Amino acid sequence: MDLYNLIYLAAISLLAVILTVCDKNAARKNARRIKERTLLAISVLGGSAAMLFTMLAVRHKTRHKKFMVGVPFIIFFQVVIIVFVFNSGLSVSRFDFEADKIEGQIKLILAADLHSCYYGDGKNELINAIDIERPDAILLCGDIFDDDLPPENSVEFIEDISSKYPCYYVSGNHEFWSGKADDYKIILESCDVKVLEGTSEILEVDGERIRISGTDDPDTDRYASHSMPYAEQISRLNEESADNELFTILLSHRPERIGELLPLKPDLVLSGHAHGGQWRLPVLLENGLLAPNQGLFPKYTNGKYSFGDTTMIVSRGLARESTRAVPRVFNRPEIAVIALR
Repeated sequence: MDLYNLIYLAAISLLAVILTVCDKNAARKNARRIKERTLLAISVLGGSAAMLFTMLAVRHKTRHKKFMVGVPFIIFFQVVIIVFVFNSGLSVSRFDFEADKIEGQIKLILAADLHSCYYGDGKNELINAIDIERPDAILLCGDIFDDDLPPENSVEFIEDISSKYPCYYVSGNHEFWSGKADDYKIILESCDVKVLEGTSEILEVDGERIRISGTDDPDTDRYASHSMPYAEQISRLNEESADNELFTILLSHRPERIGELLPLKPDLVLSGHAHGGQWRLPVLLENGLLAPNQGLFPKYTNGKYSFGDTTMIVSRGLARESTRAVPRVFNRPEIAVIALR
């Protein structure tokens, strides 16, 4: 729970205690009482636990079923909401991918849309989840940095993982929005992270070789940077696509641009950006309600999508406090573990 939520919870709990005690004193003096619907409203807004404790402590409303049954029910309902609906704990999604061009196995982790969010001191929550998987490489698919939150969390994360694993990065729109896309790339390169800008690198694992390609976010055309235009990056990768002997992974931040990427004939496209559609409902609204650049009822937000010989995997991303204005619903942040077999 972040600082703002703690402050709110403390404030609403204090208000619940004060109103309960005031209503108890008013009942003793036969004075004007606080309306029951006001007390219940404060309970619903988050003061339920403090209100129940206070009622039991001062022996107030303990004979009223509306409160002795209603307030515990509200607490139960709020716990369910916190644990299941608004749960922002890190999750791990797994994808097995059968690849004819690979004889052994390569394990990759897709991490996208960190947005400089906090994952514990030293990024322990996130880094421990990665270390448990022991990946052969980590693929950073844009918006690792944010245009609003300070970059320290992201820098700390990059410094740790790059000291243990080969890392590959493509930019997202928020890096360009920050006006510091070039600065962030310098930080990444100083940590030996491979920055892909219409370029490719070869990853070798136990004798297996795969190509990892990537493009900058299309917003490279809208903001000043040292990156070449987006169309030129696509063209450069198109020239490489003639050599399709190696299994090829293409990192591209925006899944809605898949139509521009299919002519490159990658085996696997990895994206983020959509934040899982933000508000999801299991079974009924799996792709979520809203996604950047896709609008309402988006098509590509999380999971696996097939396009003939090309597969796309879209990560729900890691953003948490950066999406406070539109909180995740049934949409836990994730890292994606991809096993190529």
